[in-house]
Amino acid sequence: MKRWIKVVLVGLVLGLAANWWVRTRLFAPQPPEGATLGVDRGTVGAGLEVVATDLDVPWEVEFLPDGDFLVTERPGRLARLAPDGSVRWRTEVPDVRARGEGGLLGLALDPDFGDTGWIYLYRTTETDNRVDRWTLGPGGELTERTPVVDGIPVAAFHDGGRLHVGPDGMLWITTGDAGSAADARNPASLAGKILRVTPTGGTPETNPGGSIVWSLGHRNPQGLAWADDGTVWATEHGRSGFTSGLDEVNRIEAGGDYGWPEFQGDSVTAEVRAPALHSGPSHTWAPSGAAWWNGRLFFGGLRGQALYDVAGLPGAPRLTVHFFREFGRIRQVRVGPDGMLYLLTGNRDGRGSPEEDDDRLLRVDPRVLQPR
Repeated sequence: MKRWIKVVLVGLVLGLAANWWVRTRLFAPQPPEGATLGVDRGTVGAGLEVVATDLDVPWEVEFLPDGDFLVTERPGRLARLAPDGSVRWRTEVPDVRARGEGGLLGLALDPDFGDTGWIYLYRTTETDNRVDRWTLGPGGELTERTPVVDGIPVAAFHDGGRLHVGPDGMLWITTGDAGSAADARNPASLAGKILRVTPTGGTPETNPGGSIVWSLGHRNPQGLAWADDGTVWATEHGRSGFTSGLDEVNRIEAGGDYGWPEFQGDSVTAEVRAPALHSGPSHTWAPSGAAWWNGRLFFGGLRGQALYDVAGLPGAPRLTVHFFREFGRIRQVRVGPDGMLYLLTGNRDGRGSPEEDDDRLLRVDPRVLQPR
């Protein structure tokens, strides 16, 4: 073989090796300081099951009364899955613009879904983010659209999107700052907020200030969960770029100001709510969906590529990290009717390294999720 061919081949191999090292070592997510490592695939055993594969950037999962699953896929499709993970149907949701972090995002079922067939969807359009109520037919037909909240600021990044019917029967909505950090603390803007509305979009009498804004000063909250005592917890993305870090777990209180962008991490004042836990200035969870189980807050990490487990809230939080870098980006965590945790991966969103069968819906027995 000619010498120059050998040189080219050696250079190619070295280049590929260097690229692998940079991607998987230099810039790979690291476990946060002070956290305890939990279970991995090798130790979880029968407590982990893959329910469904080949989902297209799933964002939310809901549980239908007959045991089926509804899953939103960010490009603009709503999928119904059988209990074995097979697809019964996929339907296109009208007027969805999937770009950047936007698209078809949150999903919630009406408490009387069995009688009404009503679902709520959070979607990005050309002009805004909005929440609508739809009637869902047996074959995936979406009819009788009723606007609930529109005019939520939209951008390529920080579109929020989590949607839940809380224990109080109200609809809770997270919104991002849509790239305009100054709007997060502006009570006149719907950007960077947690909203609480009636199922028809009205303002509940118990909301602060006669507004649908429940709390403000958020950058990009993507997780909501309710503790057994009714406390609302939220997970929120902190700063990004070269100074990435200070992701937060926040106890959400009526009228609370959570400080973004002026106040981050422990740098707060008496008027600003301090996070119950944050990732520190040099580590990033990129937290997404959250769930409460047996006194513990679980949430998914996107850039952190893990399932995070916080015990001891509010006063003495202890963080455990499960499945670190084993399933990639974890978008959502839910507690199912069977008491199991359901996880959605988000590796096909343009920022992950998808495996052949990504994205997946996983079922995990939370009783096996213990520190090592």
